[in-house]
Amino acid sequence: MGAAGARDVAAALIERLAAQPEVRMIFAAAPSQADMLAALCAVPGIDWTRVTAFHMDEYIGLPAGAPERFASWLDAHVFSRLPFKAVHRIVPEPDAEAEVARYAALLNEAPIDFICLGIGVNGHIAFNDPPVADFNDPLDVKVVVLDDICRQQQVDDDCFERFEDVPERAVTLTIPRLLRAGRLFCVVPGSAKRAAVEATLRGPVTTDCPASILRQHPDCTLYLDAESDPDA
Repeated sequence: MGAAGARDVAAALIERLAAQPEVRMIFAAAPSQADMLAALCAVPGIDWTRVTAFHMDEYIGLPAGAPERFASWLDAHVFSRLPFKAVHRIVPEPDAEAEVARYAALLNEAPIDFICLGIGVNGHIAFNDPPVADFNDPLDVKVVVLDDICRQQQVDDDCFERFEDVPERAVTLTIPRLLRAGRLFCVVPGSAKRAAVEATLRGPVTTDCPASILRQHPDCTLYLDAESDPDA
């Protein structure tokens, strides 16, 4: 699954870089993305010096450089491994609302070509959990309160030792901002995601499963393994 996703992302990058001077792309930070990112970093022939990277969400209140921060995870798995033209990290401290405005402005300087994302156990995309997801959100980036299922997933993914250690708030790109990207590559492994995948593919398009809106994007590819595939 990770290799298939990486192969398609790499091919899209090479094709797009042949047609335009630069590419802008957004990465999710999660263990579910690790295999795909490792395979992508190993693909030869991509001119990463013409790629600008963003990430899609970040906790509020963790110490600078904390390994639990999504920027730290992406630094370790992709940002420090490739010679990007630029990497724009979300830094919510000391003023999360000011960072929301700064990051939205950076995203809107030019179109976003590609997003590499996943789906949460509760069906979230980025940190748009069901209680805060809005398919018509007027904002591009916002501060959200994380729901308990989302916070518990971070413990189950071994990102935090205890539920109490997971921050309650985060900065996230909104659903309309994600959907404006040209092409989405959605990598979703593991049995814990099977119900969310089922709802994404076959349930109603509703914020009860925010990822269900991906069915309305014109160019989104979903990558599953035997554990996450409801038909396997």
